[in-house]
Order: sequence, then C-alpha cells, then structure tokens
Amino acid sequence: MELLLLSFALSMDSAALNMANGARYKNLVLNKILFIAFMLGFFQFLMPLVGYFLGISFAKFISSIDHLIAFFILCFLGFKMLKEACSSEASESLGMDLKTIFIGAFATSIDALAVGVTLSFEAVSIFESAFIIGVVCFVLSLAAFYIGKFMGEILEKKALLLGGAILIFLGFKILITHLIEDGVILV
Repeated sequence: MELLLLSFALSMDSAALNMANGARYKNLVLNKILFIAFMLGFFQFLMPLVGYFLGISFAKFISSIDHLIAFFILCFLGFKMLKEACSSEASESLGMDLKTIFIGAFATSIDALAVGVTLSFEAVSIFESAFIIGVVCFVLSLAAFYIGKFMGEILEKKALLLGGAILIFLGFKILITHLIEDGVILV
C-alpha cells in the first residue's frame, strides 16, 4: 500500500504535465499519446533504480542518519510540489518533438531519483518497486492526458497538491517509525 501511495505521489508531476498536454494538444493521435505516457513511465522506472544504486554505494556511511535523509528528501520534494501547485505561473506542457519529450520525462522524474536513494535505506525489492512506480506513472499519465483534454487546468494543481501531501506524509512516517523503533518515541 505504501509503495502504491509513493508511486501515485511520484507520478503527479508527470500527470500534471500530461494534463497540460491534453489541454493544449486535444487532437493528438493515440500513438503519440501512448509514446509520451510510456516515456514518462519509463523515466519514473529508471530514476529510482539509479538513485537506489547510488544510495547503496554510500549507505554504510550514513546508516545512522538514513531516516533523517529520507525525511528531508521526501518533505523537500513534497513542499516543492505544493509550491508548484500554489504558483500562479501558467502550466507548461511537453512539446511534441522527441528531444522535448525526453527532457520533460527526465525533468518530471528527478524526484524519483531522490526517492530511489531513500529506498536504498529500506528492505525493498528495487526492481519490483521501480516497475510499479513506472506502471503507475504510465497509467496515470495516460489518463491525465484525456482528463486534461476535457478538464484543462482545473485538476492539474490539485494533482500536485495531493502528490506533495503524500510525499510529506511518507517522510513523516519514515521518521516517526524510525524514532519508535529506536525507543525515542514510546507508543
């Protein structure tokens, strides 16, 4: 359940971006819509793997503070998403050329890289986790395009708000769970 929440939260940037695409490119062909959603999902799959392997390479040096690092990374990303949701700037959408699609997919998955680092501190199957994150992103991005086609910017900011709140919640959960396990907080 926690992995699904995390996947959902990580996908909100991509979903919001694809909602903007749906609002802007209402007559886009299905193949292009599927390709964009696939690229967004693929990068959401790839980046946690990269972050995980970076994280395990230095995990032994920071194992005593890994919960704090996870907490700060998730909260930072969550507050960043909340700030984006409250921003009055016009939303951006992906252009339709290949280079722009790659850049957009990379940019919306940087938070997944950071989360991959935090996953290296947990006992998780990274390939299964990354696969679930990628699939959830693909499905949500695909749905978001069609939602954006009909609902435009109305739901885009709400997606970022929800994603940010989930990341902050998960950050606090990791911190509190670790403090309980260490006996700092008595239940």
